[in-house]
Amino acid sequence: MKLTEAEIKPSISRLKRARGQLDAVIRMMEEGRDCEEIVTQLSAADKAVSRASYQVLVTMMKRCLASDDPDAPNVADMEKMFLSFA
Repeated sequence: MKLTEAEIKPSISRLKRARGQLDAVIRMMEEGRDCEEIVTQLSAADKAVSRASYQVLVTMMKRCLASDDPDAPNVADMEKMFLSFA
């Protein structure tokens, strides 16, 4: 199932933010910065990626449940995708 540009835009923004945070973590590590600062940035990047993933998943689930398309993922497939994030 292909998502529309409007549906995917918020996730792309989150992932770009995460990419920036990961670049900052790499710089901080190369500079020998304090571990606490590094962990804080890693946590923020992790949260941004997770939220983007869930955003895509929820959007897809809503569309599949509302669809009459026989090729759309069924509830068991969606459950499997959801649990892959656990």
